[in-house]
Amino acid sequence: MSSTPKRDTKLRLSEHKFFQGFQSPLVELFQKAAVEQTFAAGELLVREGDPADKFLLIFEGKVALEIATAEKPHLTIETIGAGDALGWSWLFPPQHWRLDGRALKETRALVLDATHLRSTLDAHPTDAYRFVLRLLPIIADRLENTRVQLLDIYGA
Repeated sequence: MSSTPKRDTKLRLSEHKFFQGFQSPLVELFQKAAVEQTFAAGELLVREGDPADKFLLIFEGKVALEIATAEKPHLTIETIGAGDALGWSWLFPPQHWRLDGRALKETRALVLDATHLRSTLDAHPTDAYRFVLRLLPIIADRLENTRVQLLDIYGA
């Protein structure tokens, strides 16, 4: 994994699909907690059970979201790519990753520090509500994809 210093970060939050049209001072405040990172193919962006300390906005590449089952140690429940967001575990206790995120090819992301995000959201409750409304469809999709994959394995 390689990082680009904050002052050299060329990507702006407002350019990412997650924040498009999000008119708020939060975008500028979040930018202060953002670092561009590149992950090599096969590298884990997040690991199940580790502290969930970041929110990732994918700009390029592909990431397999994986869970472990008795039958398959690396069951892909979804593949995400450019324009997608990774991470909601940082927002809710116990703030540990609930899956692995593995780069399938070189992946470039803007990585935001979760501690900074939580404190910023706490200080701006109206904008925090709008932020969570953008995050909820992602959570719902991930849960549905997990359910479908598990039904495929264990039957219904």
